[in-house]
Amino acid sequence: MNLLDLVLLLPLVGFLAGLVLPRASEHLIRVSALVFSLVTFGVSVGLGFGVRAGEQFVTDVPWIRSPNIHYHVSVDGLSVWLIILSTFLTPICVAISWKYIQSRVKEFYAFLLLLELGLVGVFAAQDLFLFYVFWEISLVPMYFLIGIWGHERRIYAAVKFFLYTMAGSMLMLAAIIFLYNRTGTFDYPGLMEMLSSGRLSLSGGEQMLLFLAFFIAFAIKVPLFPLHTWLPDAHVEAPTAGSVMLASVMLKMGCYGLVRFCLPMFPGAARSCAPWIAVLAIIGIIYGALVAMVQPNMKKLVAYSSVSHLGFVVLGIFSFTQIGLDGAVYQMLNHGISTGALFILVGYLYERRHSLFIKDFGGVATPAPWLSAIFLVTTLASIGLPILNNFVGEFMVLQGSAQANYTWTVFAALGVILSACYMLWLYQRVFYGAAGQEVSSHVHDLSAREFAGIIPLVVMMVWMGVYSQSFLPPVSVADGRVLDQTKVNVRFQVKTPALKSQTAEVARVR
Repeated sequence: MNLLDLVLLLPLVGFLAGLVLPRASEHLIRVSALVFSLVTFGVSVGLGFGVRAGEQFVTDVPWIRSPNIHYHVSVDGLSVWLIILSTFLTPICVAISWKYIQSRVKEFYAFLLLLELGLVGVFAAQDLFLFYVFWEISLVPMYFLIGIWGHERRIYAAVKFFLYTMAGSMLMLAAIIFLYNRTGTFDYPGLMEMLSSGRLSLSGGEQMLLFLAFFIAFAIKVPLFPLHTWLPDAHVEAPTAGSVMLASVMLKMGCYGLVRFCLPMFPGAARSCAPWIAVLAIIGIIYGALVAMVQPNMKKLVAYSSVSHLGFVVLGIFSFTQIGLDGAVYQMLNHGISTGALFILVGYLYERRHSLFIKDFGGVATPAPWLSAIFLVTTLASIGLPILNNFVGEFMVLQGSAQANYTWTVFAALGVILSACYMLWLYQRVFYGAAGQEVSSHVHDLSAREFAGIIPLVVMMVWMGVYSQSFLPPVSVADGRVLDQTKVNVRFQVKTPALKSQTAEVARVR
């Protein structure tokens, strides 16, 4: 058993332990969840030190003989930081829920650890069937986290989230079964070797249909405009921990799938579809920012900001440039940190005022100066202030998109300006002005437990903004492999001038 197997095993053991513990022992359940999540994070940090190039911490053993399914997991520069992000946020979610969750405590923490298992498994799986199993495992606990511990319209939001995700999952499952029928294997490295050697040859129509099946499943999860409508409802109704895990990690499952599967497995279709996908990403960037600007609800505002920020990720992915793809992966991590922090801080405000509406606040900086200071730092990180994390990812994405198509960059850059508008306006309305009686009497500053939940994220915002080379080298190696794989068996004529030059370069390589 290697470190990766242990990272997968610990949340499972914690989940089972949570089910066994007596329901009345609420403090013991909380402590158990915190211990298991902290140990899992500590072990997962070792993965970051062990990944340099290629697959590391590989385990490949038969699971089911017929069909031929393996327990095949590993990490590389693309997946390792996403796994660590998942394990990093789980103990934080346990801490911020310590006082907030008072009903069905046993089930809540059990589902939180099961969610961690599913997320880590998605990023580690190297067998397509195993990937699908973990993909679905992560869906179940999030459905219950929203549906049981959410707000007034939680059932509607949970069902909508489930139906959207399942619709995409069915398309992906159909594509996975098609590939298995053609090859007799679910093994992802094996499929890539067949594609590169020519032993697996897909016609233009087959490649396009398979690409779209995978793409729609991942685009729903991102979510990419116009498949985003489930996200604001899910965020508004979810408990704080659910919103954090949903925004910070679950949305990255879709982005990860685009890079891991769509680009290298169906390179011709990916390059052919890149222009209209980039247009959808840019629409999402601008639309998400404009809608966020008029939201009266803080959670819904942050949810629409995610639609805008993840548009940058998709744009970077389909720029087919090294710096654009590196920026997209780095922006996944940045968004997980900064938006996760925003949802935690909004959750802190909700616990005090029991309202998510901006009009019910104002003057919060007076009774809660530390809360207002940390919210300001998080706001500045979200809008991409230099020396904070989002600036690095957005700059790299815009530079990569400019290499592919400068017009894309001009329109996408509007999202950076608009994000400053809606985030600073939110901060002004919530924290400035005279504090009303309700705010003065109910809003207090951060407690020690709340500091412990938010300070690690603030530290990461600064660290990732100042010293990005702590994270980028293994990411660049993995992205370089993906780009090399997209230059194999490209069969589509690409229409845009910028991508025509890339197609010509591919022809010279071949």
